[in-house]
Parts: sequence; structure tokens; C-alpha cells
Amino acid sequence: MTTVRDIETFLYAWAPRETAESWDNVGLLVGRGDREVRRVLAALDVTPAVAAEAAELGADLIVAHHPVMNVRWHEQEMQTLRDDTRLGGLLTYLVRHDLSAICMHTNLDAAAGGVNEVLAQKLGLSDLKMLTEEKIGRIGTLKCEIPLVEFTHSVIELLKCNGLRYVDAGRPVHRVAVGGGACGCYIPQAIAAGCDTFVTSDLKYNDFLDTEGLNLIDAGHFPTENVVCPALRDRLAEAFPAVDVLCSTSHSREIIQYCIKEK
Repeated sequence: MTTVRDIETFLYAWAPRETAESWDNVGLLVGRGDREVRRVLAALDVTPAVAAEAAELGADLIVAHHPVMNVRWHEQEMQTLRDDTRLGGLLTYLVRHDLSAICMHTNLDAAAGGVNEVLAQKLGLSDLKMLTEEKIGRIGTLKCEIPLVEFTHSVIELLKCNGLRYVDAGRPVHRVAVGGGACGCYIPQAIAAGCDTFVTSDLKYNDFLDTEGLNLIDAGHFPTENVVCPALRDRLAEAFPAVDVLCSTSHSREIIQYCIKEK
């Protein structure tokens, strides 16, 4: 029998708890460790749609990247547990449907084969190196130097972006830094490492305005991190062959609908 705790232990062996940022909230966040697991749903986030999908599929566990609750993000909402708030309603739904949730966040960003390595490989980078001492981000090289516009088209296609923002520093693309999610704070490290291009997300106006000598590409938070979900599914399926492991389909639809509404 495979338990929730067995899966958490396996995930920590891959992405150790001590590599998570001090403010982060990782591991088993909802449910019982001794509960048997027969079906897992992997997703970037534990959203209401993902929770409903898990319940409909008969899953016992959701394994996600972003923490379903974190005081850094949900300080006010975590003062109560009420089903008439977004977080309270989501947590109540998980408990009522006996759904456990394990979340691996900044530790999965740093892990070998985690978010940033998968992102780099997806974009065709090789000879990968760490971008930061905390193992957040990766640096790699393309097989050959290409124009920035050509590279942006590849990013959109490979990550299935709904679009992206970029600034052209007048340099072709060859040595590239990547940072899944919001990694604009690591622009100095990308420049210091001699990169010509940095692919990340959630960049601010002044990031584009003030950065010199580095092509910046904001490909979106969801596209730059959701690439890890198939890797998560495959690792769990290989480690626990008796468990059915699926990737969420509802979360990608949810993001696409949101983007369309915002246009």
C-alpha cells in the first residue's frame, strides 16, 4: 500500500525541504499522512477547479508546485477557516472530499530535474549551470546563435504561451538564463554570468527600462513553471507503479480563459 507519507518522503528525497526558502510552506499541507493513495493529480496550483477535477477523477492526493496556503501570500485569509472566502472555501472542499495536498515549491525550483532544469531543457539549452547559489534558475547555451525574434517565437511555441513581453538589447541569443516564475531579482546574476538573454516572468516596468545589455523575455508565470507537471507525473508513476498519476487539464483551461477575458 502506498500512503501520502510515502509520496511526501519520495518528493523530499528529490527536492529536499532544506532547499526551500525560509518563508516557504512545503510538504503535506492538507490531509493525513497515513492515508492510502491510489490516484494522484499533478498540477501547478491547487485551485477550486483542480480540486473539483481531483474529486471527479476519484483522486486521493493532489501534488502541486505552489503552496495551497502560505502566510506570505494569505496572511489575512489564514486568520479564519470560512467557506465563504476563496481560501477557506478551497480548504473546506479539500477536507470534505478527503483530498490530501502536497506542495513542493522553491525546493522543486532548486532540484535537479525540477522546474528550472525542465524549463531550460524545454527551450533547447544544454551545458546547464546554476544561476544562483541557492540553485534557483539555470544557465545554458543554444546549439547555435539565433536572432532574438526567432527565439521569442520558439519560446511561445515550446511553452505554449498566450503571448509574451520582451525587450531587445541588440544581442543575438546564445547564452541564456532561465528562471521559472518571478525571478526578475536575479537579473544581476544573469548579467554577471555573461548571458545575453534571460527568460522568466512577472517582470516589472523598471526591469525592462533599467536593464542594459541583456535581452529580457517575460513568458508568463504559468508557462514557465507548468512545464514541471509532466516531469512530476512521470517521476511519481515510475516510483509508484501501482498508483495512477495524472496531470491536471482543468488548470490549463482555467488560465487560458482568464487570459482571454483580460484581452
